[in-house]
Amino acid sequence: MSSVSQTVSDQIRSTFDFSVDKFPLSGPDGMSTPLYGLFRSDTGTMVSSRSVTSRYVPHTTDDVIALSEAADTAFDGDIDVRCHFRNGHYVDVKPNREDRLAVYGTQDNIWPRVMIRAGYDGESFRASLGYYRDACRNLAMMSQVSGTSVCIRHTSGLRGKMDELIATFNTLKNSWSNLTDVVQDMQSREVVLTEFLNELYPQPEQTEGRAVTVHRNRTEAIVRRVMRERLTTNRPTMGHDFRISAWEAYNAVQGYVQHDAQARKGFTGEFDRILRASNDITVRKAERLALAA
Repeated sequence: MSSVSQTVSDQIRSTFDFSVDKFPLSGPDGMSTPLYGLFRSDTGTMVSSRSVTSRYVPHTTDDVIALSEAADTAFDGDIDVRCHFRNGHYVDVKPNREDRLAVYGTQDNIWPRVMIRAGYDGESFRASLGYYRDACRNLAMMSQVSGTSVCIRHTSGLRGKMDELIATFNTLKNSWSNLTDVVQDMQSREVVLTEFLNELYPQPEQTEGRAVTVHRNRTEAIVRRVMRERLTTNRPTMGHDFRISAWEAYNAVQGYVQHDAQARKGFTGEFDRILRASNDITVRKAERLALAA
């Protein structure tokens, strides 16, 4: 992962200093097949477990740069980027901090962040608008807020489609106000944390054993996370009734999955943890519960 202060294109090109190339796949004894695989030029590793046809044209680093420069233009040319590769290119775009929102007091602030995904799985490129929360150092993408995710057709030669790309990212930028309205509404609603967690993680039927221990430890870890964040954001101490805002409850679960939950092998880096949390079923359910509170 890179966060070096450079021009956007230079930074992306220095991080993704390899190509993804298409080669034919063979059967037993060199038998020819109509299928192709995608391989990194620097390591020779296969990028995706899915095969492609002869018509498939892999996107290039230049296409990723075009996507990022369109975001750069839409957000007034004042962004930082971080780059990551996992079966495709990911670019985390951090716009100008003037777009921050103070959710509670002066310590619970969020900032817009855009995640650009250009995968090699045959799906469209996707750009999602989320937020970075200072209080817990979470980068979260809320999947159910209207207008915060856009698809971009997977095609080669994106440099020739810059006007269209810039318009797409302008639409995404304008959804920040919608996202902040949702966040403020979540902050204004209350939930009982223990009930919220039991909806997400039902209590085991048995009264002892590993499942009971895992359930108890997870609940205690999330409660401790809420208590720490309440102290950090100058909120009052959580009462015995465990009533907190829906905003806090959602972020506690999202933060637990992103930072505390045991990672699968290979998902231990910062960027991988962000991706894991954004795709986690429980995090999405927590979002639905918080929005419905």
